[in-house]
Amino acid sequence: QAYAKWESGSTVPDIEKCSRLAELYGVSLDSMVSAETDEVPGLAVPPAPKGKNIWGCVNISDRGQVVIPKAARERFGLTGGQRLIVVSDETGIALIPAETFERNLRHFEEAARKDADK
Repeated sequence: QAYAKWESGSTVPDIEKCSRLAELYGVSLDSMVSAETDEVPGLAVPPAPKGKNIWGCVNISDRGQVVIPKAARERFGLTGGQRLIVVSDETGIALIPAETFERNLRHFEEAARKDADK
């Protein structure tokens, strides 16, 4: 019955229950209480799992360009002119700094070489 009241908006859960729900769903308490984005008013974004982020909504220009949100650029130290590797799976795309991708690739190649030498 409490959940039905929360969903209908007639009551809200207390902070202790919110904390337990956040733990249950593996999300931060902050992400549970601030699900609306500034970029698209009225768009409710589900909370990201702990350790993950949802940076907002962006538009693709007619030239195929995307502006990475400032908070994401700052968090990952991205600067103008920096190379990014575009990767994907069946659900979407992601951007990885080229230096990080290349470093990880070298580590993978070294590990594969060591395994082959055994």
